[in-house]
Amino acid sequence: MKELEIINTIKNILNSEFIGDDCAYLKDLGIVVTQDSLVEDIHFSRKFSTPFQLGYKSIAVNLSDIYASGAEAKYLTVSLSLPKNIENNFVEEFYKGAKSALNSAKIVGGDITGADKIYISVTAIGSAKDRKISSRKNAQKGYKIITNGLHGSSSAGLYILQNNIEGYETLKNEHLMPYVSSKLSDSIAKTAKFNYAMMDSSDGLMDALFKIADNSNVKAKIYFNKIPYDKSIENFDYKNMIFYGGEDYKLVCAISPDDLNNIDNNLYYEIGEIIEKTDDNIVEIQCEKEIKTFTKKDIEKNLFKHF
Repeated sequence: MKELEIINTIKNILNSEFIGDDCAYLKDLGIVVTQDSLVEDIHFSRKFSTPFQLGYKSIAVNLSDIYASGAEAKYLTVSLSLPKNIENNFVEEFYKGAKSALNSAKIVGGDITGADKIYISVTAIGSAKDRKISSRKNAQKGYKIITNGLHGSSSAGLYILQNNIEGYETLKNEHLMPYVSSKLSDSIAKTAKFNYAMMDSSDGLMDALFKIADNSNVKAKIYFNKIPYDKSIENFDYKNMIFYGGEDYKLVCAISPDDLNNIDNNLYYEIGEIIEKTDDNIVEIQCEKEIKTFTKKDIEKNLFKHF
C-alpha cells in the first residue's frame, strides 16, 4: 500500500479535520503538533550517519514541519528504541546533536525502550500566537510560488554516500545534517493578511507542489530555470533529484502577491505561480522552450518512497 493511500485510509476512518497538513493546528489550544519517525536502514544507516548527525537530523526534520505551518517551534519530546548492544556514547552524542539543532526550542521529555534496531520518534509543538497558520488548501489563482533554499542536494548526497564517491562534502552534509530555517516562515506568518499554503520539501519539491495544488484544486506552474540548486548535482541525474529526491527540508509556499511585497526578497526565490486548473494536469514545468505537464497519476508513481 502506498503512503498516500494509508494516509487517506486513516483520515477517512477517523473523519479528522486535522490530518493532511505538515502539522495539526489545534486552534482551541493555540498550538500546532507534528510527529516524525526515523527507522534504521529505512531513513538512515549507521554506515553513513554518526550519532551526533542522527540526533541533529531527528530534531531538524520536526522543526521543518513546525516552520512549514508558520508556527514558532517551542517544545519537543524524543522517544528512542535501542538495541541491547548500543553503547552509552551513542546516547550522549545523539543528544548533543539534538541539542545543537534546537534553536530556541526545548526538549522536554520522551521515552526509552528496547528494540532490534534503532527507532526514533519525535513530537514537536509550536505556538500559533500572533501568527497566521498555513494550510495546503489555501493556494489561489494568481498566487506566487516561492522557496527558501536549494533543491536536490540531499538526494545527491545520499547517492554519493551509497556509491562511495569521493568529494562532494557539501552535498553529503546536506543529506546528513540538512539546514532548516524559520526566517521565511516567521516573516510570512507574522505579516500575511491573506491565507497562504506552505509545506516543506521533505518528500521532494514535486511532492510539495503536487500536494498544494491538489488540495487547493489549482495548477502549479514552475519555471525550471528559477529553481535554486547546487550546480555540482548536474554531474548526476539532477532534474530527478530536484523534483523527486526528497529530504531537502526547504519551504515551498504559495502566497498572494500583496503579502509577498512585505517579505524581504533575500529570504526567498520565486519559482512560479498558481494558475487555474482546466484539465487533469496539476503541475506544469517550463524548461527553456519546452513545457511538460503532469497529472496526479504521473506524479504519484515517481514520488519519494517511504516503504
